[in-house]
Amino acid sequence: MGFAMQVLDAAVILFVWVLGLAALALVVLFVIDRTQKADAIRRNYPVIGRFRHIFSELGEFFRQYFFAMDREELPFNRAQRNWVERASKGKGNTIAFGSTRNVAVPGTPLFVNAAYPPLDKPDAGTEALVIGEGTAKPYHAPSFFNISGMSYGAISKPAVQALSRGAAKAGIWLNTGEGGLSAYHLEGCCDIVFQIGTAKYGVRTKDGALDEDKLREVAAHDHVRMFEVKLAQGAKPGKGGILPGAKVTPEIAKVRGIEEGSDSISPNRHPEIGDTAELLDFIARVREVTGKPVGIKIVVGSARQIAPLFDEIVKQGPERAPDFITVDGGEGGTGAAPMPLMDLVGLSIREALPIVAGLRDRAGLKDRIRLIASAKMMVPGDVAWALATGADFCVSARGFMFSLGCIQALKCNKNTCPTGITTHDKRFQKGLVPEDKEDRVASYARQLVKEVDMIAHSVGVEGPRQMRPHHVRIVQDNGSSVAMDRLYADHLEGTNA
Repeated sequence: MGFAMQVLDAAVILFVWVLGLAALALVVLFVIDRTQKADAIRRNYPVIGRFRHIFSELGEFFRQYFFAMDREELPFNRAQRNWVERASKGKGNTIAFGSTRNVAVPGTPLFVNAAYPPLDKPDAGTEALVIGEGTAKPYHAPSFFNISGMSYGAISKPAVQALSRGAAKAGIWLNTGEGGLSAYHLEGCCDIVFQIGTAKYGVRTKDGALDEDKLREVAAHDHVRMFEVKLAQGAKPGKGGILPGAKVTPEIAKVRGIEEGSDSISPNRHPEIGDTAELLDFIARVREVTGKPVGIKIVVGSARQIAPLFDEIVKQGPERAPDFITVDGGEGGTGAAPMPLMDLVGLSIREALPIVAGLRDRAGLKDRIRLIASAKMMVPGDVAWALATGADFCVSARGFMFSLGCIQALKCNKNTCPTGITTHDKRFQKGLVPEDKEDRVASYARQLVKEVDMIAHSVGVEGPRQMRPHHVRIVQDNGSSVAMDRLYADHLEGTNA
């Protein structure tokens, strides 16, 4: 009994101490909040005002998991993320009862099913398509669906390793993004597209000009199949890449050719490229040095903006044309971009792709220039729409991030990604095991190709690249739909004919 009383007394004393410390902490917070001048809410409502910031931070979490409907969220909703998760894990992607998608929303693409579709075949996919046929080393690209640019720096070492290995297993290419070529890109022995950004990381001189010797070194790798000159990115047209200094580790600094720990800010354009003629000169220069296909990545502002490119190509001759054009939509993503550019600049892929496809085909360059569609090409319906519109290939970055385990925490720019994908903090990176995630990358790519092939069969053609604009109808404001070839007649005339 005496021992029990002693324990009870100790517990009471401990409780009083804890209560006293809590009260002291509240008093200290009250004084701090009342005397500080930076935050009006905390100054007027000491202590209690702090909950506003806590709830704001938790808002993204609660909306994602509790309050948002399956089709409500942006940039990607739960239905899209769940599809990628099931595909990457090799699970069945059938659903029950009925679609949760509101097909009356204007702009929704609806595919025109055939009365007598071709019988399904076990070998889904398409034959390889040649890019850069006139180059010394043309690329026979095996798949119409590939991995878009994500630089080592923006994403982590284990993420690059998993993507490289998974791409090799799936037979797809991996774009390096503008951060240069690392050993981790080469690790999986996959096909690689080397992106030359405005800062020319990995192939730059000390003052940021193109270093042709370094360019030859990159081209000497057999697995580097093509080079992409990045003019703009959908999430930030008119702004170069942004990598915070906290993410510029010694290794990343070495790969990029910059100083460790300093912000990596790319110029807003290539200094050598001030007009269309100079662009074609630069493409020819890179192609001559490397002997491999060279293309460009663009964001379309209007038909008037992009038409001079095709006019100049016709004037100079098709041999001067880029071997491919990657069209990135204004809704494209990135790890870090100013909100005005992310929200307001650049046409969406839904408007940009028909413009570029139409201009290319009317210029007689369909077999010369391959089109690659980017921006939210993550699920089968979007990829099928792009191929029907005139794209030869589609690429996705965020789809493959989801296959790696991304939970859309929206912390890509903070070096605190909880899944280890966009952070260089070893504590978080240990959660991303390349040996496991490489299989998910490959499975996701295979499943998407399979289901795009299924859509192609449903509209009555043998393969995805045989789909045409008339196989798609676009929902209008009144709820009815219009055939895409009629809706975009001015742009798409002759497309895929």
